[in-house]
Amino acid sequence: MRSAPVAQARPMRADARRNYERLLKVAVEAFAEHGEGASLDDIAKRAGVGSGTLYRHFPTRHALLEAAYLDRIEAIAGRADELAAELPPGEALVEWLYELGAGLIRMRGLRALLGPAVADTGSPLGTACGDSVKGAAGRLVRAAQEEGALRRDVEPIDVLRLAHGVAAAAELADAECGHIRRYLTLLTEGLEPRGS
Repeated sequence: MRSAPVAQARPMRADARRNYERLLKVAVEAFAEHGEGASLDDIAKRAGVGSGTLYRHFPTRHALLEAAYLDRIEAIAGRADELAAELPPGEALVEWLYELGAGLIRMRGLRALLGPAVADTGSPLGTACGDSVKGAAGRLVRAAQEEGALRRDVEPIDVLRLAHGVAAAAELADAECGHIRRYLTLLTEGLEPRGS
């Protein structure tokens, strides 16, 4: 697992590194079970460390969420380039949105982590994770527009916000992602250029 997106001032001692890794492992499990509201004190306890140790490594809930999900978010962002190499641009965008939406449903807490990024309010929250996803969306959107599969007035942030909303709607309908492809089809058909 990668280290937190915040650079460490100096290398960690071996015991501090073990605590850090245990905290991340337990945090991933706790967020999967309880979502972003998982008890930080419980995470520390399950990792066998005190709350002070948790806060020394991760000063905020957001920092812990970001560190816990960084690898997964980078994998989702990386899939954009893989899909772009395998599929026509419009299809690559739709398939990536499906994978992103399914990830938002399956990885509880991920939607809260990416929320500030798709809100695009200039908040510093979500920058490491959000930048990765925004960059992937931007590449796919531009390619789909150049192909003529996507309206020219659609911005990458629009697509991310809509995918965020589709994931929330699909989760309400079916926590197993069964409705997400249908909702994305309805969405993407509305994003196609008029007259096509």
